[in-house]
Amino acid sequence: MVQRYDVGARMSEMAVHNGVCYLAGQVAAGGSVGIADQTREVLAAIDALLAKAGTDKTKILRAQIFLADIADFPGMNAVWDTWVVAGHTPPRATVQAALAKPEWKVEIVVTAAL
Repeated sequence: MVQRYDVGARMSEMAVHNGVCYLAGQVAAGGSVGIADQTREVLAAIDALLAKAGTDKTKILRAQIFLADIADFPGMNAVWDTWVVAGHTPPRATVQAALAKPEWKVEIVVTAAL
């Protein structure tokens, strides 16, 4: 059985199947401007979605990070490093990509176990 969360006309924010949570790419929706604020907002959204499914960031299996400008890598990492739990850092990839809206600086996709 597939459970979908925050289902919209185009996409769901999360799907859960066979004990695995698949999150859609999370972006800053609150008007944050800088990379640090946008990263904090995105990570808070990830925390909230994982909590809805009954899991948390210590069970992330993989993270994919998309930056509009790779020069923001140190600023994003500074926030990421305070968010992840020591001993539970997931496999991760970070790339520069053209994001769907020009104001978005970071988009993060995670897959997590229940």
